[in-house]
Amino acid sequence: MSTGIIVIIVIAVIVVAAAIAIMYQTRRRQLQERFGSEYDRMVEEKGSRTKAEAELAGRQRRVAGLDIRPLDPAAQARYAQNWTAIQQQFVDAPQDAVAAAQRLVRTVMNERGYPTEGDDQMLADLSVEHATVLDNYRAAYLISQRAADGMASTEDLRQAMIHYRALFRDLLGSGTGADATTDTTASRPADREPATGNGAAPAASTVPDAPVPEAGTDPAEADLPPQRRS
Repeated sequence: MSTGIIVIIVIAVIVVAAAIAIMYQTRRRQLQERFGSEYDRMVEEKGSRTKAEAELAGRQRRVAGLDIRPLDPAAQARYAQNWTAIQQQFVDAPQDAVAAAQRLVRTVMNERGYPTEGDDQMLADLSVEHATVLDNYRAAYLISQRAADGMASTEDLRQAMIHYRALFRDLLGSGTGADATTDTTASRPADREPATGNGAAPAASTVPDAPVPEAGTDPAEADLPPQRRS
């Protein structure tokens, strides 16, 4: 084999290796941008970027095969009204309101086409299009579990409502994710725009921005800032 042919083969190998490296770097960057803190959590859980990326790519393939669809405006309005009623219920029955908020989130997920059987799989599916608010749901779910055991304080329950609202708004199609809430005590897991899924343009938000009222507040004053309550 001549020297010229050897040089050509070496150059070709280098070019192919470089192309593969660029492809992997691009794929990694896309996964990091899409999954945010969920990417870091998976790397820590799996102990390997390669394994974590394989898991996240698998989630994308699974969700791509589901019939995920946006809500129509009538459904958005109906569920927004349901949320308002639940938030008002919190004033007199915070634990019941949190349970109702969890059920409403699952109802919206189901109508949008997300399977809701199995908590781990549900979280995995949500992470593909709603990664920015996934930590909100995890936090709310843990509080709900403590509430069921009678171990959650009223403030814990209020925080659960705030967390559920973040995911609820994102699922509803507002496109505003965790930053939608004006309650400054809300936990905000990420600082990037959430994906809206299926290329659907985000709709105008229909969920009230009023802070979750304190338990025991007069319902007529539930949406007023604390300093204006008598």
